[in-house]
Amino acid sequence: METRQITVIQAAAVLVSTIIGVGVLALPLFAVRAADSGGPLVTFLAMLLAFVGLFLITRLGIRFPNEMIIQYSEKVIGKWLAWIGSLSIILFFAVLTSLTAREFGEVVVTSVLKSTPVEVTVIAMLLLAAISTRHGITTFAHIHTFYFPFLLFPALVIVALSLKNAEAINLLPIWGNEPGGMLKGTLTIAALFQGAFVLTAVIPNMKHPEKAMKASFWGMMIAGGLYVIIVAATVSVFGSEEIKQLLWPTLELAKATSLPANILERLDASFLAVWVTAVFTTLFSSYFFTIYSMSHLFRLQEHKLFSYFILPFVFVMAMLPKNIIQMYEIIENVGRIGLIITIVYPAILLIVSILRKKRGNPVANNKKVDQTH
Repeated sequence: METRQITVIQAAAVLVSTIIGVGVLALPLFAVRAADSGGPLVTFLAMLLAFVGLFLITRLGIRFPNEMIIQYSEKVIGKWLAWIGSLSIILFFAVLTSLTAREFGEVVVTSVLKSTPVEVTVIAMLLLAAISTRHGITTFAHIHTFYFPFLLFPALVIVALSLKNAEAINLLPIWGNEPGGMLKGTLTIAALFQGAFVLTAVIPNMKHPEKAMKASFWGMMIAGGLYVIIVAATVSVFGSEEIKQLLWPTLELAKATSLPANILERLDASFLAVWVTAVFTTLFSSYFFTIYSMSHLFRLQEHKLFSYFILPFVFVMAMLPKNIIQMYEIIENVGRIGLIITIVYPAILLIVSILRKKRGNPVANNKKVDQTH
């Protein structure tokens, strides 16, 4: 096992760059479909729901500071039940990886490389992720920390510049016109935060695992805050009815935004560059988490064995949806089912571990921490 080197800041950076990903383009559409002008509120409620799941896995990580969920679940609920849970997690993140790659491919061939087959863009992104996942988890954290500012600051600049076209009246009523769709919308958008589950692999490698809650809080605040701001900006610029006619409202927001003094009349090209980076970091996380979990499930020392092994399976899954509409239907359904894996399952583990008084070994953890000082 690698020595503990991941800091709180790096753990927070991993969370932010994993959560902010491919879904940011369609996010305002999901929000507006659920609650019209109440889109920003639905996004905020989804962030709170996602934070519940993140809180649960962080509590579990602090309780078992030397192990990831694949290992401590066996102690908590027994080997066979834990195997079912672990296989569900691995399968879910493999599917998530394939859908992320497919959505990336669809956006690229629709808006940039119009004569390129979607298979080419999907396989290129998956290969890039597969090659990157051959390093250890410390390098994984360093890569995320490196890309973190390139994601956050350009996104904030684009949103800030778009506000000159905003109409506050578009955000009223805050509750939206149809509060009935809020629950479904909250579940759909909460699914966009599920990459945060990667924290279960990060905590056992943190210098101070007891400070993981701090990383969780700031990671969710930054990523969730950005999502709420993007939805609010898009709704205030276009209005909810117009957004329903757009496939990728956030991309349209970048097109409608220009730099002062018309240095750049449209920011969609620079926005897509940022978005490609965001997709890579999300795909990198879900791919890494899939193979890292497999290596722990089969008690292997290395996860590198799986980095190319699962590539064909992920690619085939990515190409299954027939078109964009079917792809988004699958993404919504898979995301909502995934909430059982990323929120309900950790909740059961935490409750059972408290009732059965199961804990990890803090003594070994302290020795490891001492070694790094």
